[in-house]
Formats: sequence, structure tokens, C-alpha cells
Amino acid sequence: MIAHLELEAPTFTQRPRPNLILHCGARAAERHQVIEVPTPHPTESWTPISHIELVKHVESTIRSNGLVVGTQAHSLTHDGMRYFGLMEIQRRENDLDYCWVLGLRNSHDKTFPAGIVAGSSVFCCDNLSFSGEVKLARKHTRFILRDLPGLVQSAVGRLMDRWHHQDSRIANYKLADLDDRTAHDLVVRALDVGVCPNRHIPLVLHEWRQPRHAEFETRNVWSLFNAFTETLKGNLIELPRRTEALHGLLDNHVGLSA
Repeated sequence: MIAHLELEAPTFTQRPRPNLILHCGARAAERHQVIEVPTPHPTESWTPISHIELVKHVESTIRSNGLVVGTQAHSLTHDGMRYFGLMEIQRRENDLDYCWVLGLRNSHDKTFPAGIVAGSSVFCCDNLSFSGEVKLARKHTRFILRDLPGLVQSAVGRLMDRWHHQDSRIANYKLADLDDRTAHDLVVRALDVGVCPNRHIPLVLHEWRQPRHAEFETRNVWSLFNAFTETLKGNLIELPRRTEALHGLLDNHVGLSA
């Protein structure tokens, strides 16, 4: 059954590198540079996973679920001790104006456990949004290397549920018309839930009133959402939390259950 699904999976259309905006001294890295990062020796209570091993397990699991891994971006920081990457994931619905994105992180300095996050990227402007992080079942402890394939499969399964929810969410955003007064109210309420700081209000309003992409001239929640994500391009550490808060606000507005 898996082999059959893989044969039906579409050929991924190569696009520019995903919107991996670096921060705090991080640097873009090629795959061979990720491979070259040494993995620290384990201790009795801590067994680190190599960055590239985690990447390969995720790639393999994505493909085994009948999907195609497309364009990728990788970054390293703290002398290679921390890794963050993005993978675009291709589905069969090639006519959509956005694609699924998987964010992946790992650390060798015990800063955070290995984790992945579900997201989406809009084709016309490469804006990113995320919809909840899924940490691997446990931290870097004994036998995690043995259990890693099962942990990744479980995590990817949960991410696919989030991606399908994202499809439904975006469809609802597009159907929800929005006038200026309500849009302005939502921008103010976005401050209350921590979507963006005060200084971003003029930028969000400018994107709403004069969107740089014709696709968002329609006055609906999808256009307002993209006004926010265009403004929020920046620190990938903050982006998942901010866009999750934004989804919560807009989901409530269009009547989606939590």
C-alpha cells in the first residue's frame, strides 16, 4: 500500500528556498554542512540525536505517507549546537495557493528537545504560519535512537492531522468577508493576545489597505491573515507562537471550534 501511494505522489515543483529568516547569529547551511556537525558523546542520562539523522528520519516518514519532500532550508547556530530547518511538503492538490511546511529543530546543548511543527507557506509571497508544535515523545534519553523511527512516525501523524485542519481553516478564512471596521477591531485585539507589538500596527494596516499581492485584494479574513504574516516575517523562534495566537483569534471570529 505504501509503495502504491508513493507512485501516485506528485512530482514536486522546485521553488525558491523557503522563507527561513535567520536570527541571533544563526547562519544558513547546506545539507553537507549539517552532515558535518559532530554529535556530542552521550552520558548516562542524555543521548543526543545527530541533526542529519533526525532530518533523514523525518524525510523517510513523510515519503512513506505518500507525500513528497520539496525545497528545504537549513540553519545552524551556536557553533552547530542548534539546528532549525524547513521542508515544503507537496500534496496532490496542486492548484492550491499555499503548501504545507514542516519546521524541524534539534539541539546538542540541551536547550530544547527535538521537535517539529506544522505550518503553511503562501506561494505568491512565501509567508509562513505555524499551527502548533509537536515535540518528540521524550527528550534525548537512553534508547531514543532505537525508538526514533516510531517517535517520528507518531509525530508526523499528529502533524498531518494539523495540516488537514489547516486546509479547513484557510477555506473558512476565504469565505469570511471582512469590512474595514471589523478588520481594524481584529488588529487591535491581536495586540491583546500577543500576535504582534504596537509598532507593527501601521504595517499590518498598510498591508490590509494596500496589499502588495493582488491575491489579497479580496476583503476577507484570509487577506487580513496575510497582512499579519507579511508583517510578522522575522524571528522563527517567535513565529510559531505568534501565528498560533493569530489563528486562535481568527478561528474564533469565523466560528471554528478550538
